[in-house]
Amino acid sequence: MSLPLAEKAGQHPLPIEFADEKESIKITGFWMFLVTDVLIFASLFSTYAVFRTSVAMGPTPDQLFRMGPVMLETILLLTSSFTIGLGVYFMRKGQVRALMGWMIVTILLGAGFVGTEIHDFVTFAQMGATWHTSAFLSAFDILVGTHGAHVTFGIFWAITLLFQLRKRGITPQTARKVYTYSLYWHFLDIVWIFIYTFVYLNGKIV
Repeated sequence: MSLPLAEKAGQHPLPIEFADEKESIKITGFWMFLVTDVLIFASLFSTYAVFRTSVAMGPTPDQLFRMGPVMLETILLLTSSFTIGLGVYFMRKGQVRALMGWMIVTILLGAGFVGTEIHDFVTFAQMGATWHTSAFLSAFDILVGTHGAHVTFGIFWAITLLFQLRKRGITPQTARKVYTYSLYWHFLDIVWIFIYTFVYLNGKIV
């Protein structure tokens, strides 16, 4: 493994996830993947913006949205962003148990978010508000459901990382995987902030 230039020059070494040149290149590639995900969500937000008033004979956003569960989802997801940040902090200090502990907390918070969201969708369906009801509900379900699917994938991804950390410990490769996972998770939090503001808050105001 080649030493980073900063370490060769006697300066502060790079974080472990950037210590191997091949692994750091993979991080750059993951940023490119996130750009494609930005485009996907941008198209879904644009679609929702067009159809959010097309409620047909179904409920309006103000009639449908309950801010209590939405606030709970927001707290759970934003807290999980903090906990995965703590995991990366302890990873860089070489403390694998602390890293795994905070990743487990992140998984539990993410599961709480998904569970609350599923409960909301089931409640909507029982009210007859499904994606077949109106263009608004089609755009809403696809946008929020796509985000929820991303969070669900992130939970399973984190579980696989826990097994790798338990077997291999903290190496440049596992550190790179944890770091890219943290980028992915923070990205989902940012998308949720836009959903919370543009979809839910705007739906209660307009």
